[in-house]
Amino acid sequence: MKNIPKVTKMVVASLLLAIGIILPFLTMQIPEIGNMLLPMHLPVFISGFLLGPGYGMLVGFILPLIRSLLFGVPAFFPNALAMGFELLTYGLISGLIFKLFKKKNLLAIYVSLIVSMIIGRGVWGIIMLLFMTINAEAFTFYAFLSGAFITAFPGIILQLILIPLTLLIMKKSKLIIYE
Repeated sequence: MKNIPKVTKMVVASLLLAIGIILPFLTMQIPEIGNMLLPMHLPVFISGFLLGPGYGMLVGFILPLIRSLLFGVPAFFPNALAMGFELLTYGLISGLIFKLFKKKNLLAIYVSLIVSMIIGRGVWGIIMLLFMTINAEAFTFYAFLSGAFITAFPGIILQLILIPLTLLIMKKSKLIIYE
């Protein structure tokens, strides 16, 4: 979206932010399902791919904070703040890596997605460790593995299916034009 006007990018970012605010309502009745399916992650990754690292990190950081302030979920400290840094990382890294690829194909999408998932989960773990230390609470390696990978496994699989599929459908229908 290199030649797309800034106002168009802002509108798309706002739309993705709104989708990120609404999607968790689909799983709100059972919070464990939301923790497994990670609905807020989807629009953040898509913003990184479509709008680049700057908008991706902005959408990623403010999305959980806005949801927390509006609805009280996730709890602001430590969850929404830690998630803000995690999602910021997803938007930033997916946008940066995807930009490096000349061919915007399925390989570029998957490499960008997987690398950003790994780095983002690492950032989440570091921030949670910091916040738990501040609160004088334990954050074990098992808690990290459970929160970042074990509980989130269905959401990771969903992201690996839906994000590439969404981007490919949008490209095929000419709703997006990569740089």
